[in-house]
Amino acid sequence: MPNENKKEIVIVGAGIIGCTTAYYLTTHPAFSRENHHITIIESNNVACGASGKAGGLLASWAFPSQIGELSFRMHKELAKKFHGDEKWDYRVLDTISIEADIRNELGDDEELLQERGYNLDVDMPKKSNKFAIQGDPSMESIDSLVDDVSSCSSYSTVSTGSYSSASSSSASNSVSLNINHDDRMKGRNPLPRRLKWIKRKLVDDWSTLGDAESTAQVQPYKFTHFVLEKAMESGAVDLIYGKVSDIIKKENSNEATGVSYIPVIPKSHNTPSSVSDTVIDINDVDEIIITAGPWTSRLLPDCPISGLRAHSITIEPEDIKKVTPYAIFTELRTGDTEYFSPEIYARKDEVYVCGEGDTLVELPDATQDVEVSRLKCQELFRYASKLSKNLSNGKINASQACYLPVLNVATSSGPLIGETNMKNLYLASGHSCWGINNAPATGKLLSEIIFDGSAQSAKIDKLNPKLYFDASI
Repeated sequence: MPNENKKEIVIVGAGIIGCTTAYYLTTHPAFSRENHHITIIESNNVACGASGKAGGLLASWAFPSQIGELSFRMHKELAKKFHGDEKWDYRVLDTISIEADIRNELGDDEELLQERGYNLDVDMPKKSNKFAIQGDPSMESIDSLVDDVSSCSSYSTVSTGSYSSASSSSASNSVSLNINHDDRMKGRNPLPRRLKWIKRKLVDDWSTLGDAESTAQVQPYKFTHFVLEKAMESGAVDLIYGKVSDIIKKENSNEATGVSYIPVIPKSHNTPSSVSDTVIDINDVDEIIITAGPWTSRLLPDCPISGLRAHSITIEPEDIKKVTPYAIFTELRTGDTEYFSPEIYARKDEVYVCGEGDTLVELPDATQDVEVSRLKCQELFRYASKLSKNLSNGKINASQACYLPVLNVATSSGPLIGETNMKNLYLASGHSCWGINNAPATGKLLSEIIFDGSAQSAKIDKLNPKLYFDASI
């Protein structure tokens, strides 16, 4: 609870944005544990949403341009400083896009998935919870590729179903099934020599999107936990498990002075989450920072941020040693006029596959209630595995879904970073598919806004929340 002798900062949400914000606040030159205290309030587990289920691709060309390249460099600096290759699987990698025709590979393999007994409803890998519950003692550059800011990932477009249909021009230019795959590749650039785990005969065309200088990756779940641990090492950060229900405002004034929250015990591997009947107020707060992702509009109803559901799976390949570090954006031809576009990210110990976003299911009340579609996860494995025998002979380790925070404004791709039109109330949300990449810059900029009075590291006037909604509503 606030100490009258210290400046109190409350962060709502312990995803990657909230945790990096806490880290950069505690490392700002003006911060001291004697004069400042930070309370982070999280309604479930740390990095339980998109922060723990995203692919973790980093790119110097991430949007928006105001912070994308800056944040990419900051990831590199953090990895060098803290041995990120060991702590959160940071590594550089090559990124390519491929067009492939997998129609000849598709058989009636729906039954095969079932025969192999895949359990597609797998929880997050077990991890010890290092963060004790506080508060209630009874609680435990490639602009053309990123124009569509509503996409669930950095490359694919939004779909309300599972497939995209080819345009008439695409259909007329498509290659028929009776043309030999090897003939199609003659006269074209062969796939990179190191990419031997992809079936070359299926690939019609490919192009480079990034190399070791411009693209990298992290395991976002590990990264988020690490930066939170570093913030808590300051001795001035407490983590509270609770659901924030209201922003407390000063009477007869447009000024935020606190938050109300309902204590919760977060879900563990063996027990469901539980919610208390008690409402606790934290008053006399100096700054409140909302980093609630797609749930932002639950606290700020006028804020034009919504959630886009994205599914993903992780695969344990037959031989991980043969899987070289590549991020692969695909357009797979599955029918005469049908395409499927999974993204495939090779990690150190697994392969991550994600699909297109959908708006079929509304944002639930809590992260633990996110609905996972078994069919969509089956589709991801079915089609992605056609490109690689190493994947098709592997096994699914996790099946999951999350919601990405999308800014529904025609004139901006987001995110929104800075103070709202309510005094002392700050926002960092709407990062869409680039939240992992842009988290360090977001956290640093917020620390500058709070301690220096304005952003110092980048010009983010166009990301000002005041331009897009009224926080007092």
